[in-house]
Order: sequence, then structure tokens, then C-alpha cells
Amino acid sequence: MRLPDPLPGSLNLGCGRFPEPGFLNVDVDTAVGAQVFMDLSDLASYGVFPADHFELARMSHSLEHLRDVFGVMRALHRILKPGGRLEIQVPHFSRGITHPQHEHGFDVTFPEYFKPSFAGYVGVPFELVSMRLDYMIRFDLKEPLIKPWQIAVLRRVNTVVTNLANLQPYVCSRFWCYWVGGFEQIEYVFRKPAAP
Repeated sequence: MRLPDPLPGSLNLGCGRFPEPGFLNVDVDTAVGAQVFMDLSDLASYGVFPADHFELARMSHSLEHLRDVFGVMRALHRILKPGGRLEIQVPHFSRGITHPQHEHGFDVTFPEYFKPSFAGYVGVPFELVSMRLDYMIRFDLKEPLIKPWQIAVLRRVNTVVTNLANLQPYVCSRFWCYWVGGFEQIEYVFRKPAAP
């Protein structure tokens, strides 16, 4: 696998049909617009990336497909610069684990595993910058299935439920997420701690 020279400072892992300009776009599918093709489950393949290089890494709806989530997080920690940002979007467990290709569901406790003080610490520190629950995403996939006025109603309902959930995401994720049919996405923004 050859990396472009110069190597961009931003990485989009699992880009699929949504490559981003200015990023090094990576995917396993050779039919999409990636510059680098690799199996993100193969932890050894991350070794092609230099340590402490990327200022930003994004994974949108990719991590849930991978077998060793914590192994991938360790690999991302190695290739991010100190102070680098990691943006992850995954299905919330209340909805996403029903997909046959999903290996994992995620909730508000995921960031705890990257705190050295946590009993389940996985060995690499990440600081949580923000976390957001989204009731509904991808309205473009819903539009062909329902009437335009229904999309307008769903957008309003989405705004209300999403805003309420993010007032207290821990309470939502633990107690009332099922009352509304589950949440389609949870987003984490992490920062690799700056070097001491």
C-alpha cells in the first residue's frame, strides 16, 4: 500500500461513497473514491501510517463494523499528533446493533475506557471533547419512503427529541432511549492529550 506524498494531515477512515477533500480517504472497497484501500479490521495495516502525524481523524459509521474496537483506538492514538482530534460517529446501541453487519453497539460509557482512572482502561488516553446523541440521521434515505409533509414532521420531532436527549445524555442512554424507539447515532469527539 502506497501513501501519497505529501501525506495530508487529515484522515477519513471508512470513507465509503463520501470521500472528503483535503483528507486522506481510506476504505476497503475499491469501488469508492478512496486514495488508500485497506481492511480497517487488520490492525497491522495501520502500521503504514507514521506515528504522531494526523491532526484530525474521522470515522463515520465504520467502527461498529470492526472486530477489535479497542485495538483500532490504540492504532488511532499512535498515528494522531499530540493534541490531535478524533471524530467518531457510530450507531447508538438502542438502534444500531440490529444491523446484520454491525459487530458492536455504543453508548455514553464508551469514553470511560480511555480514562486512566477507569477500572476498564484500555491503555491509551483520550480526552472527551464532546458527545452527542442524534435521534434521526440520513433523511435522504427516508425521503423516498414517505411523503414530504411526513419528512417535515420527522425533522421537527428529531429536533425536539435530540435536544432533550443532549440535556442529559447519560439519563437518556440509560433510561428513556427505548421509549422513543431508540437513537440512530452517537457522536464522540476525542482529543489525544498533548505531550507532557
